[in-house]
Amino acid sequence: MAGIRESAAALRAAFAAVTDAPVLHAFAVKATPLVPVLALLNTEGIGVEVASPGELALARAAGVRPEHTVLDSPAKTPAELREALALGIAVNADNPQELARIDALAAAGTASPIGVRVNPQIGAGAIGALSTATATSKFGFALRDEGARESVVRMFLERPWLTRLHTHSGSQGIPLARMAEGVAAVYALAEEINAAAGRQQIETVDIGGGLPVNFASEETTPTFEEYARLLKREVPGLLDGRYGLVTEFGRSLLAKHGTVLARVEYAKVSGSRPIAVTHAGVQVATRTVYDPVSWPLRIAAYDAKGRPKTGAETVQDIAGPACFAGDLLAEGRSLPLLEQGDVVAALDTGAYYFTAHYGYNSLPRPAVHGFAVSADTVDFSLVRAAQSAEEIVAEAGGDRAGALLG
Repeated sequence: MAGIRESAAALRAAFAAVTDAPVLHAFAVKATPLVPVLALLNTEGIGVEVASPGELALARAAGVRPEHTVLDSPAKTPAELREALALGIAVNADNPQELARIDALAAAGTASPIGVRVNPQIGAGAIGALSTATATSKFGFALRDEGARESVVRMFLERPWLTRLHTHSGSQGIPLARMAEGVAAVYALAEEINAAAGRQQIETVDIGGGLPVNFASEETTPTFEEYARLLKREVPGLLDGRYGLVTEFGRSLLAKHGTVLARVEYAKVSGSRPIAVTHAGVQVATRTVYDPVSWPLRIAAYDAKGRPKTGAETVQDIAGPACFAGDLLAEGRSLPLLEQGDVVAALDTGAYYFTAHYGYNSLPRPAVHGFAVSADTVDFSLVRAAQSAEEIVAEAGGDRAGALLG
């Protein structure tokens, strides 16, 4: 818990050092959708960015106020928009058809700040599937398409109640310089719209999140401070106090503050390769299993009593429990030889891992615990209980066993 608080404080301090304007730091709920985590961040002055009715429900359960909530999604339904506008939640429209829906709904009046998401089309990073600012990205109004920029400016001039611009150019695999390029593009558009309107119509710029995380070591790099300083250097006008800001960081706030622990159920050898079979695989580390090059994890080894494992380094595989050959948490990894009853720790898994459950083989969602360290003790608290077999059955239509029997 202390680590989460420290990350939140570092984020607040980084932007407070470069602008006097109001800043809403909205945590991307998809990164760690756990009500106690959202409630903890809320006490640290961190709001939420939600992208579904489920995420909004989690945020409300955590006590996050509507004015600290931002709704982003490329597929908002009329019901979602109606709820957000009724609550006064900030909404970023993704496309012209969505904006037309908002036109009709907002006619009755709303306290919601409303903006438009734009895609600066600055290019991809190292992980194509996560790159949101490519030429053909599904997100936002594409700024470099023929006639698009003029259309966006006109869109704002025709709607004086549109007061925000939003972009999200960052993600894992995107260098800071490219992220700053995307922010600079949306700032230039804000200046253009305000000049055309003859007033400051754009009051707030939502710069998204996507700060990359270092999964190779304990070091936190890049830092929020480095990113904020880069923006101050590259886009000084955005930070001169005229514009309010919204950020939407997720992975970078939580990744370093979570660990997946799994006991070695069996230790075996196949083709002279030692294999430790554990209970952590595709159901908790989906991206790592299916794309290990992009999402490698550091693994630490402990004995059955929780002491760091010692012994000669041995190349071995760490396998998960799912019934397909590729369910490997790590392949060809050099570690002290793992034995039955040992414990493996997958590090830097506080975001997008155990909370992004993959239901292969009907494997249960694991329990999640928080902890606080004092001088000589560690106190644990249950954040989420392990999923029971009864809950798995209920989720799979257990109360409708005869539904297809005629």
